[in-house]
Amino acid sequence: MKGVYVNMNDWNEKTAKAFDHMAEEWNRKSDEMWKTGSRKTILPLFMRYVPTGYGPVLDAGCGDGYASLRLATEGYQVEGVDIAGEMIRLAQQRAVNMGFQIHFQTGDISNLPFEDQMFAGILSINVVEFTPSPLRTLRELHRLLRPGGVLVLGILGPTAGPRGHSYRRLYDESTIQNTMMPWEAKQLATENGFELLEEEPVYKEGVPSELADRLPVELQEALSFLTLFILKKK
Repeated sequence: MKGVYVNMNDWNEKTAKAFDHMAEEWNRKSDEMWKTGSRKTILPLFMRYVPTGYGPVLDAGCGDGYASLRLATEGYQVEGVDIAGEMIRLAQQRAVNMGFQIHFQTGDISNLPFEDQMFAGILSINVVEFTPSPLRTLRELHRLLRPGGVLVLGILGPTAGPRGHSYRRLYDESTIQNTMMPWEAKQLATENGFELLEEEPVYKEGVPSELADRLPVELQEALSFLTLFILKKK
C-alpha cells in the first residue's frame, strides 16, 4: 500500500499563514501562558536538564520569542526558529526591547540550516504536530543534538483546544496539524534515537492534581492539555 502523499511546501505555506494571522493575539497572551498558564513549568524543567554551560540551545518553533528571551536572561546562547514570519518579527522586536541580541530566523524545523550535533539542548513545544512529517522532524532534531543532548518536547493532549486545527480532515480537507497523541510521540521518539528521561502532564484547570497524580501514565496523558517529554539523544 502506498503512503499518503503530503505536499510539504503547501503544508508549510498554510501553517505559516495561519500562525502569521494569530501572531498578535499570541503575543498578547504569551506572558500569561509562560508565567502562570499552561507553559509555566516548561522553562524550569528545561533548565534543570540543560545547564547554561553545556552549549548553545535551539528554540524550535519559538513563536514570539518569549522562551528564547527568558533563556537568554539566564545566560543561555539561543537560536530561535519559527515558520511564521510575523512571529519572528515580534520575537526580534521583543529582543530589541529587552536589549538582547538573539538570532531569530524563519525556517522549517524539519529541515534546518545548522551543522550536525550543534546544540546541547532543544526546546520544541506544540510544534512537531504542526509539521507534515513528525518522524522527519524528530530525526532532524536528533541530528542537531550533541550526543547526550536533551530535547524538551511538548505535545498537545486530547483536551487541548488547539487540536481543533485538525478537525477539517473529517471533511477530507487538508489541515496544518497531525492528530498525533502524546503516547504516539513518545513511541516515535524512542524508536528513533531518543531515550525517555521523564514525562510531565499539564492539565486544564478543574483537574485535581491529587486525583491525576494517582492515575496510570496512559490516563494522565489522556487527561492532559499538554504532555512534556524529556528526551536524551542516545
